[in-house]
Amino acid sequence: MKASLSKKTKFIFITGGVLSSLGKGLSAASIGSLLESRGLTVTFQKLDPYINVDPGTMNPFQHGEVYVTDDGAETDLDMGHYERFTSAVMGKKNNYTSGRIYFSVIMKERRGEYQGGTVQVIPHITDEIKEAIVQLDGCADVAIIEIGGTVGDIEGLPFIEAIRQLRTDLGREYTLFIHLTLVPYIKTAGEVKTKPTQHSVKELLASGIQPDILMCRADVSLTEDLKKKIALFCNVDANAVISAVDVDSIYELPLKLREEEVDDRILEKLGIWTGAPNLEPWERLVRRIKNLKDTVTIGITGKYVDLTESYKSLHEALVHGGIASDVKVALQYISADGLEDGTDQEKLENCDGILVPGGFGSRGMEGKIKAVQYARECRIPFFGICLGMQLAVVEFARNIAKIEEVHSEEFDPTTPHPVIYLMSEWFDFRTGKTEKRSRETGIGGTLRLGAYPCILKPGTFARAAYDREEISERHRHRYEFNNSYRDRLEKAGLVVSGTSPDNSLVEIIELADHPWFVGCQFHPEFQSKPMRPHPLFRDFIKAAINHKKNRNV
Repeated sequence: MKASLSKKTKFIFITGGVLSSLGKGLSAASIGSLLESRGLTVTFQKLDPYINVDPGTMNPFQHGEVYVTDDGAETDLDMGHYERFTSAVMGKKNNYTSGRIYFSVIMKERRGEYQGGTVQVIPHITDEIKEAIVQLDGCADVAIIEIGGTVGDIEGLPFIEAIRQLRTDLGREYTLFIHLTLVPYIKTAGEVKTKPTQHSVKELLASGIQPDILMCRADVSLTEDLKKKIALFCNVDANAVISAVDVDSIYELPLKLREEEVDDRILEKLGIWTGAPNLEPWERLVRRIKNLKDTVTIGITGKYVDLTESYKSLHEALVHGGIASDVKVALQYISADGLEDGTDQEKLENCDGILVPGGFGSRGMEGKIKAVQYARECRIPFFGICLGMQLAVVEFARNIAKIEEVHSEEFDPTTPHPVIYLMSEWFDFRTGKTEKRSRETGIGGTLRLGAYPCILKPGTFARAAYDREEISERHRHRYEFNNSYRDRLEKAGLVVSGTSPDNSLVEIIELADHPWFVGCQFHPEFQSKPMRPHPLFRDFIKAAINHKKNRNV
């Protein structure tokens, strides 16, 4: 199958070499922000080589957070970078895995769509990949496609072959290859070494792709002589060798890449004319980040405390909230297991705010509940997200409403008082249909996913933060607040400040007699941006600042 374009979107393909975690996602997002600053519209796509159908059932320790889109897709965390750096809105068509591609091909074969022919990687798998990419035609002026993993990975070869074919199918004027590679600095020799980059490009050439632009990750800026050397051995223009140095803040990266004129090279090679970039918002943002006046400490308690990628969007949203008040947010990771056995209890005492994030699994539950109780009793600003909100309800039911043997049905299926339970059905305002759950459904099929509307109650922390009556937020959870206990808990002092439009689903809970205590069933971190901090994170950090001031008086 030869792919073709109808609306003439330009495609940029970003590959990586030498090793993973070089920052292809941030590079793609930064390039997108530069193109937007010139008045172009952009969209993105991440092609991941692993066989899982999506990241939804993957361990966050291995893969990082699962990023949820408005349309309910469970995607790679790079979708978060794309949305934070640009105005692009991601969805199901913006993230494909090998598993999803192979699953689609196998289902077509089962339905007889290949008319009994032998199904092969080429052309069937590669054609499926090309169809996934070309569906972005017309969505934006430029589509930036990131290929996960590194060049030479066995599982990534079909993706590399597919984009090689697209150069021929679509034409050179509509395709551009950017290769991100490592130029290490060897401290003992006092030299920057270009050989890894040369070998990486050689591997890419062996797959039939000649990169148009090289982005070189390095600890130090590359000299002009080094750029010329890399250009000579890698067969690219000297001005197309881009130095991508480490930065103090990821939000400085667009400005650094602009200094290297990477956007100029892209526009030249794709034949696009635009005006000069307007980077004043990014410059203003970076100035604020570099001149933060004070620091507040936020304690985060959960299972995943050793890997920041597990809570990537959450961490960024806290940073955004700090920027809004000109403070730096110091993150204090507190092990839920350590709170259970008492070894980490003293860490809570140093926090200006306490946050219990979402998660799955029973490990550390009682430790998280202790963190909620500490925040409530000591009047420390508290923010519970998803599971954090549910555990705040459990803690309140136990210690304020005095309901014995209360728990979440997720962790104690036999509890006589499941204040959090598995709701069997609810009305979906997005589709106008009643959605149903079953305990027999596989683990990937029972979640409430994507954006849902929420009505806010006047006179609450939530209403003050959003400053409007109706909001829409993204969900990723299985269990719900049990309305059978709602009246009893509200009479004991729990405030239900946000519900679904029909009042059947509790979305936000608060405590009125507390400086700032909010739990939300959704994941607000997915909609926070550096220049548009999420209202709840903004107000949570403000409350933490006030708590610190009052504590120091």
